[in-house]
Amino acid sequence: MERILVTGGAGFIGSNLIELLLLNEDTRVICVDNLSTGKQKNIDSFFSNTRFAFLRHDIVEPLNFKEKINKIYNLACPASPVHYQSNPINTIRVNTLGVMNVLELAKTHNARILQASTSEVYGDPKEHPQKESYFGNVNSIGPRACYDEGKRIAETLFFNYHRFHNIDIRVVRIFNTFGPRMSVEDGRVISNFIIQALKNDPITIYGDGGQTRSFCYVDDMVNGLIKLMNNEKFKGPVNLGNPNYELTINDLARLILKLTNSKSKIKFYPITEDDPKERRPDISLAMQKLRWEPGVAIEKGLEKAISYFKLEI
Repeated sequence: MERILVTGGAGFIGSNLIELLLLNEDTRVICVDNLSTGKQKNIDSFFSNTRFAFLRHDIVEPLNFKEKINKIYNLACPASPVHYQSNPINTIRVNTLGVMNVLELAKTHNARILQASTSEVYGDPKEHPQKESYFGNVNSIGPRACYDEGKRIAETLFFNYHRFHNIDIRVVRIFNTFGPRMSVEDGRVISNFIIQALKNDPITIYGDGGQTRSFCYVDDMVNGLIKLMNNEKFKGPVNLGNPNYELTINDLARLILKLTNSKSKIKFYPITEDDPKERRPDISLAMQKLRWEPGVAIEKGLEKAISYFKLEI
């Protein structure tokens, strides 16, 4: 039986990934999470499965497992600005010490390991859409740098462990993703807008709303993660996201207001520092190497997310 470790497995993407992995009856999944931003309720339904186990642990501390680990998905890191900026030094620790600890574990077990990197490595891009060959435009001393630069050094660590220790690595750059199990308080634009719309509260937009984001439904994303992990040759880095739905923040707000039949009004605030003006992935490499592309339409995905948040609030 293949044993798969998912760090950050109680988080939004991690729990959706585990749910899909457990469909394979030849797979045992071990979830590692310190529950700082992940939620116990995201994984509660898995405990009835004898092929699932949970360890509450912070990856900043070394990991030791007696049983053989075959694959590791490293998703452990605060991923929304509200969370990663609340304790920026810890965010850096997770992306340095934490990443080294999971790489050492992969080295010990001769396991294949995937790093969940981010589109934030491109910063406020001067290239649009963003290709993997683009080196980015990141402010190394700005308020977002703990995450942006943290993920960049995590990629550096992965490739150096590959070069010097022959670790079998995979690196994916995740663009904006949404869907069920997003946290109510994570401060991401889709969850914010849906919750505000459902409560008929003002929709808060920072800046003029002309900045763009591309939104990928979580089912498409986790399928892409598994395809990359199971690819025998391609290491990445590779963009995963949905280039078909690049929306301005204003257009996203209007769409959510329509889908929720909300009476909310839009309210504008000053733009946050280093907020990217444009964000859309070039997924040519993912299509070529992984035979992957997203298939869930944004309205269908938003309807599922709205149904989830109705229950949450």
